[in-house]
Amino acid sequence: MTSSPLRRGAAQSAHRTVDIAMIGVFAALIAVLAFAPPIPVGSAGVPITLQTLGVALAGLTLGPWRGAAAAGLYLALGLLGLPIFSGFAGGLGVLAGPSAGYLLSFPLTALITGLIAWAVLRRAQPRWWVPLLFCAAAAGSILATHPLGILGMSFTLDVSLQEAFLMDIVFWPGDLAKSLAGAGAAALLHRTYPMLLARR
Repeated sequence: MTSSPLRRGAAQSAHRTVDIAMIGVFAALIAVLAFAPPIPVGSAGVPITLQTLGVALAGLTLGPWRGAAAAGLYLALGLLGLPIFSGFAGGLGVLAGPSAGYLLSFPLTALITGLIAWAVLRRAQPRWWVPLLFCAAAAGSILATHPLGILGMSFTLDVSLQEAFLMDIVFWPGDLAKSLAGAGAAALLHRTYPMLLARR
């Protein structure tokens, strides 16, 4: 009788340790993807990067809360000064640049993506995972990344929302491609490790 609470406590502690480790791993993954050479597009000064692929993977793989925590940890470490943003940038100064809204959207994007992915993985048959997870990643991007990115460009570049929207359009094809890549990778991970979201 006395050993059961101890076993439960030990199991909960082990789960927390795994959660913390996974959050750290995916925060590092986002940072590594940020080091890929950015592709300059448009006139806004915001390049195409692979950071958003890492954010989508965090939400799709870890679920809403751990995914948002991983993206939030990455964002916090970068704002504290670690050079882990695109172009090896870091510090609060990035908030004065045109990428500020995109960066600040990362935790919310992972949260939305993770919520939809969690529902998909609980209810849908595996054969539907890739298209539905693609929809989850695209929804996170459409509902969080792009609106906040547009607001950020409008504020930092002193342009209208309409002008910022036109600047943002160039990122949509790349984001859809990254959403598809993230969905395929996440579906493979969940098939290989079906317990990733079992407790969530």
